[in-house]
Amino acid sequence: MAQLPDDVFETHRRFLTRLAYRMLGSISDAEDIVQEAWLRWRDVARDAVEAPRAYLARTVTRLCLDQMKSARSRREFYVGAWLPEPLVEEIGAAPAAEDGLDAPIALMLALERLTPLERAAFLLHDVFNLDFAEIARTIERSESACRQLARRAREHVRIDMPPRNKVDPAEARRFVEAFFKAAHKADPSELQALLAQDVAFHSDGGGKVLATLNPLHGIDRVSRFFAGLARKLVSRDRPTTVFRPVIINGLPGYLSLERGETLQATALDVRDGRVHAIYVVRNPDKLRHITLTAG
Repeated sequence: MAQLPDDVFETHRRFLTRLAYRMLGSISDAEDIVQEAWLRWRDVARDAVEAPRAYLARTVTRLCLDQMKSARSRREFYVGAWLPEPLVEEIGAAPAAEDGLDAPIALMLALERLTPLERAAFLLHDVFNLDFAEIARTIERSESACRQLARRAREHVRIDMPPRNKVDPAEARRFVEAFFKAAHKADPSELQALLAQDVAFHSDGGGKVLATLNPLHGIDRVSRFFAGLARKLVSRDRPTTVFRPVIINGLPGYLSLERGETLQATALDVRDGRVHAIYVVRNPDKLRHITLTAG
């Protein structure tokens, strides 16, 4: 029995959502794009589609490219550093690795510096394994042009991407708990023992909550920053009330509710037992899909 149209679409929904998220860096926008693709899919004659996956990828990519025209202009006026909306999973949960689920923050930041067409060509070919003939139909460029777009994108991504490291779930939880404890001490020495010398700190508040406007670099500067925050929390007698270790975009991290009011997601790029990068999302617009209640 042939699949119904909705069944065919649902087969590819996870793939389409991951594609849209990597294109846009926003979970909510990705879900909206996929919903629009579904509405268009309903009106397509079944005999007009030979390869549903490729057809739907083409639809979603074009919708994303249209949206990126306005999204790019909005980001020109974004306050402070931009980070993608965090993808949160429980530590130890079985990862769904098919169709490029893993979207490390370093990759998302590297993609953000590409042109929309470079981003599309790279994702469709290198991540989601579409051939250049299909990519050419999708972005309406020649195959040779698509190869060049993907090559240029690959060079940027290769330069910016750190090596990937798999973290044992138990070790990830222990490390995150140790980091959280050390980061909330006024004495920076314990935190410094966990940081790489060239550690970088990125914080995204979107101009809506307090956050650093520019990244901080180096073990001394980053550890002093956390020590200063710890002293302020103690002086106000309003410590963090909620803390939950999780996996964020494939990295060990945690969700926390500072002073009972400000939710944030913190991801740690851990390599060889040291934190090389810290990514903190505090912009409430990017955390609407996350629920964390005070006990």
